[in-house]
Amino acid sequence: MKRKSICAGMAFVAFFQLNSCLNKPEKNISDDIMKVYVQDPHSYARPNEAAIEHLKLDIKVDFENKKVSGICDLSYIKSAKAKSIVLDTKSLNIHEITYSDGTVANYQLHEEDPILGAALEITLPHDNQNIRIVYESSNRAEALQWLSPQQTAGKKYPFLFTQSQAILARSWIPLQDSPGVRFTYEARVQVPTGMMALMSAENPQNIQNDGVYHFEMPQPIPSYLMCLAVGNIDFAPVGSRTGVYAEPSVLDEAHEEFNEMDEMLAIAEKLYDEYRWGRYDLLVLPPSFPFGGMENPRITFATPTILAGDKSLVSLVAHELAHSWSGNLVTNATWNDFWLNEGFTVYFEHRIMEALKGKEYADMLSALSLQGLREEVAAFIKSGKSEDTKLKLDLAGRNPDDGVTAIAYDKGYYFLRYLESYVGREKFDDFLKDYFDKFAFKTNYTEAFIPYVQRELFEKNGLEPIPDLKEWIYDTGLPKTLPAVHSTRFAKVDEAVSAWKKGQYQINTSDWSSHEWVYFITQLPEERSSGDLEKLDNMFHFTRSGNAEILGVWFVLVAQNLYEPAFPAMKQFLIHTGRRKFLMPIYTALLKTQKGQALAKEIYAQARPNYHFVAVNSLDVLLR
Repeated sequence: MKRKSICAGMAFVAFFQLNSCLNKPEKNISDDIMKVYVQDPHSYARPNEAAIEHLKLDIKVDFENKKVSGICDLSYIKSAKAKSIVLDTKSLNIHEITYSDGTVANYQLHEEDPILGAALEITLPHDNQNIRIVYESSNRAEALQWLSPQQTAGKKYPFLFTQSQAILARSWIPLQDSPGVRFTYEARVQVPTGMMALMSAENPQNIQNDGVYHFEMPQPIPSYLMCLAVGNIDFAPVGSRTGVYAEPSVLDEAHEEFNEMDEMLAIAEKLYDEYRWGRYDLLVLPPSFPFGGMENPRITFATPTILAGDKSLVSLVAHELAHSWSGNLVTNATWNDFWLNEGFTVYFEHRIMEALKGKEYADMLSALSLQGLREEVAAFIKSGKSEDTKLKLDLAGRNPDDGVTAIAYDKGYYFLRYLESYVGREKFDDFLKDYFDKFAFKTNYTEAFIPYVQRELFEKNGLEPIPDLKEWIYDTGLPKTLPAVHSTRFAKVDEAVSAWKKGQYQINTSDWSSHEWVYFITQLPEERSSGDLEKLDNMFHFTRSGNAEILGVWFVLVAQNLYEPAFPAMKQFLIHTGRRKFLMPIYTALLKTQKGQALAKEIYAQARPNYHFVAVNSLDVLLR
């Protein structure tokens, strides 16, 4: 679906008109006001005509048949001329659709697209009744990851978790699966007894004996922030507004690792004002979770790979917490504008970590960010995909997961860092506070952001706009004004790398964090002899490390150089770790040699059932 062109100067006003209108109780909205949604190329929905306002779920989780089934009640707003409402679905079994009075609704489930799924078009009644959909998910529901007891830490209960971002919510709930459409929701969820259910809502802290859980989300959220987790889960509070959920055998370790969450929340509020979601809790998932974290409101989903034992990887928690402002509070209108979510969040994450751990620590994060960005840009250009190095993307006809790269995160971050350096930190902080407040519970997109930043950051402070503003956003590659970064701690690592290359192996690493070790390994030449790798391993015990970040970069070296003593550990890591950040580089490195290709395919055949669809979708292409 082609993106509708909207005058950027009028769009900012239009967004405020729409969102003030959405807060009113009346159901019929004038056609002029409804036409302010940005057309989303990854959704069949036509929210300019009719948009979901509230979702009410009543569902049952069936582990035996691996499906979620039940009733979805939808209330909506519509323009006076709207004849139907269009929802997104994917591989859902629709049993019945009725109106509130029980009358059977007319509807059409259109042909399914491999990426977008199928449009569900429902004729609207004349009297604004709610719509009730009786449905169930299929065994092809891409958002749902069903784990056997053996795939969990406790080995006794199965586990279910969802991953709705970017467009997978439609595979377990029929709704308008676009980040530009926000709605409130409530839910009743029935699960097997002895298990806890959690959602992106007000959550329980104890297991309910009857297996029935009730949820409320009073703040409007987009569909990709809908989540559900079901398993043998316990809770431990960290502070008055924060806490940790995990399987019982993992809970103490997780609680110790994340006991700075309350302090992080206080820092975030000091930086950019009130946290608007009530509680901030974190759930440690089983290892097949494909991402580092997912910023579901009130309940961040996190990978167990950040349980390093020394709090050295808690910047991921800072990142997901920052999303409570950038992404959850102010949301990109389409996935083409993904940088508005992630670039802002990386900037905010680094500011939290600077306040928590000091500037030298934050400088390491910035240096790693820049290193990853340069590598990503070079890889895109080499593969003929330079268009994907733009901040503003065109992902029409493609899976929006293609936009989950260092460009949105790190180029977006460095763009904001450039703006900060231009106007000064104090003025930039004032701008961000105002931005989060004005767009709270609303959406934004690139063409509206440009005039906003020109007016609210430059003109308000009596400054000329930066001359390369649009170059940063719309040009390929990296701008000439990319800010420099210097890390004093990494400078010492550079000295250690230089000494190692000269055969001077006695280097002082006693005060190194995970970030220094990762940087050290990535600065070593890609091609090393088995003797060199053996010497490294004997001295630093990389293969036996319990730190996933270190293992992730070490096993790339192992794969590139076919260092066989580390193969068993690498195989176990690939089988039991589902985080795509680690999987893709290691498998890619293995594929560079004939022997590595055979090993990669052997491991993948065994590991694939443990991976979520998000990881499988990328790895199937890589290993086909």
